[in-house]
Amino acid sequence: MRRLLRSAAAALCLAVAACGGFRVSEGAAPEPAGAAAGAQVGAPDLTPEQRQAASEKESEAIAAALQQVVKSKSDYRISAADLISVTVYQDAEMSRKVRVNANGTVSLPLVGEVKVGGMTLIDAQAAIETRLGKYLVRPQVSLFIEDYGNKTIFVMGEVAKPGSYPVPTESRMTVLEAISTAGGFTPIAAQDRARVLRNVNGQSVTYTINTRAITQEGQKEKDMILEPNDIVYVPQSFF
Repeated sequence: MRRLLRSAAAALCLAVAACGGFRVSEGAAPEPAGAAAGAQVGAPDLTPEQRQAASEKESEAIAAALQQVVKSKSDYRISAADLISVTVYQDAEMSRKVRVNANGTVSLPLVGEVKVGGMTLIDAQAAIETRLGKYLVRPQVSLFIEDYGNKTIFVMGEVAKPGSYPVPTESRMTVLEAISTAGGFTPIAAQDRARVLRNVNGQSVTYTINTRAITQEGQKEKDMILEPNDIVYVPQSFF
C-alpha cells in the first residue's frame, strides 16, 4: 500500500508540474508555456495581473481535483482481471505478479487461492499475510496494481457529476463523450480550455482541448480519444 501511495503522490506531483509547465495539443510535441498555461485563451480583456491570479486559481483547482483522483485510487476495490504485484519482504521467491481470476481469487505459492476480489489493497494485503502466517514468520506483504482490468478515466472540474467512469469494453471514448457521461458542462465551465492529463513514459503531459471548436465549428478531429487512467479536467471560465 505504501508503494501505491508513493506512486500516486509522484503522479500527482508530475501532473501538477505539467499543468504549469507544458501546453500541448493532440499530435504535437510539448512546448514551454508560462505559468498561465492557456490562461489567456478566451480571456482577452483580463489584465496581466488578473491573468496571473486566474492562472494560480486554476492550478490550485487542478491540484485539488488530482488529489480526489489519488484518493479514489487508494480506496479502489480489487476486481476481476486486475494484474497485482505481490511482494513478500525478504522472500523474492514468493514475490510475483498475478492476475485476479473471474471468481476474485489469486493463486499464490504455499497458500493456493486467496480471495481478494472486492477488497481494498490494505484488506487484501492483510488476508494474504494471514494465510502466509501459517508457513512464514511474520510475513510482510506489499500489493500494487500493475494493470486495472476495468479500464477507467476520470472527469473532474466543472462538470455536473465529477468522478471516475469505466471505458466501454472494446470501444473508444472521446473527451466530449466523457464529459457527456459526467453530466455535461456546468454553466461556468470554460469549454474552450478542457484539459486531458495523461501519463506518457512516466511523465505527465497536458493536452488542451477546445470543445467549442468541436461542437460549434464541426472540427470533430479535435475530439481526442482517451486512454485508461486519463484525467479530463474542465476549468472554470474567467468571466
